[in-house]
Amino acid sequence: MNNLLFLVPIAIGMGLVGLASFFWAMRNSQFDDLDGAAARILIDDEDEDEIDSSGKRTGDSG
Repeated sequence: MNNLLFLVPIAIGMGLVGLASFFWAMRNSQFDDLDGAAARILIDDEDEDEIDSSGKRTGDSG
């Protein structure tokens, strides 16, 4: 029974820390672009080079 006197306030405190972290993340726009990171990983950087009319790449990489 004495353990509950310590564990209940600790559990409530951890819940409040989690709730405060969630509201902090919402205010700092952490959830604004959920699909952007997933889409950016699929985009290949080499696609940024343009191909001219003869079929050659015009970028610096190659």
